[in-house]
Amino acid sequence: SMNHITESSGQRPCVTVLELNRPPHNHLNVALLTELADALERLDGDGSCRAIVLAASGKVFSAGADFSSAGDGVASDTSVFYAQAMRLYENRKPIVAAVHGAAVGAGLGLALVADFRVTCKEARFSANFNRLGFHPGFGMSFTLARLVGEQHAARLFYTGQRIDGERAVRIGLVDDLVAADQVRAAALDLAAEIAVSAPLAVESTRAALRAGLAEQARAANKSELAIQKVQFATEDFKEG
Repeated sequence: SMNHITESSGQRPCVTVLELNRPPHNHLNVALLTELADALERLDGDGSCRAIVLAASGKVFSAGADFSSAGDGVASDTSVFYAQAMRLYENRKPIVAAVHGAAVGAGLGLALVADFRVTCKEARFSANFNRLGFHPGFGMSFTLARLVGEQHAARLFYTGQRIDGERAVRIGLVDDLVAADQVRAAALDLAAEIAVSAPLAVESTRAALRAGLAEQARAANKSELAIQKVQFATEDFKEG
């Protein structure tokens, strides 16, 4: 039933790979996010999976949200889109994102759902919402500052600038920097290292560290959506 997500083992014990597979740029839409949330929910009940690698096919990790099919219904489509996006914070097993290429807008938001991010210097990261004429989404007004601090978050948001993997590591946006052709392997290795630890202990520790995260992301996202709905009607947004 999954059209946009490919599931595999990645040849590591107790590690499951979920790969975004929506060529050419892995744009996120309601169908893809629903599949991803469903897969994460299913893996919560799968004792043979202890850690998850979130990877992507093609040259890009994800170029962001795709509302092209929404036409004039962009605001209502956004509500459904975010409802599925926020489900991603409900899962109980650690996720390592293998970000081998650009992660832009909602694509960056998706990478922030993961517990860890592995990347290369060639990758590009951009929170380009303000540049396009609207408020950040995907819960990022909460999750980005939580990860990199308010100063770095403010600069990324206000400017929309694209930063490379080296800068992303320096500001704490990503955890590990490896060669471009090693990103997925390194993510698999980290996930395998996590999978060696006792699963109940890992899940309870993760739950403690992420206590309130899903609720705070949802609350931020609710505010984001309300503001976005107003801004989608503006000339700035049309121009963006």
